[in-house]
Amino acid sequence: MVKKIKSIVKLQIPSGSANPSPPIGPALGQHGVNIVEFCKKFNHVTSGIKNNTPLPTIITIYIDNSFTFIYKSPPVTFLLKQMTNIKIGSNKPGKKIISKINYNIVEEIAKLKIKDMNTIKLDSIIKSIIGSAKSMGIIVDEQNK
Repeated sequence: MVKKIKSIVKLQIPSGSANPSPPIGPALGQHGVNIVEFCKKFNHVTSGIKNNTPLPTIITIYIDNSFTFIYKSPPVTFLLKQMTNIKIGSNKPGKKIISKINYNIVEEIAKLKIKDMNTIKLDSIIKSIIGSAKSMGIIVDEQNK
């Protein structure tokens, strides 16, 4: 028998460190979800991922207050910051370059993100990532394509 969906909640949760404090507690508590149970399950499932990696998570809550969730790969901006060892993007993108990244790294990120994107064309995903990098003040060295 198919369960009837009560609500769908989208949150960005750090891997392995979900806890009942905001934003998780209030977002799930208002729908009657057992927050401690969710945190335990989420932390268990994401324990193999580097701690505090932000994971976009979609939580489906059913009428009987049970839940299921899926998590996606980390945001492109997080991955770019991690690969370039920067803390924050440029305050003047296009004018102030703060880092440079190799095309091969962009390709790796695209392969990681392909399952979460609305296209299966790797070239399109790479172009999108290059655009995100430019908006952060990161230039992509495309000489090694």
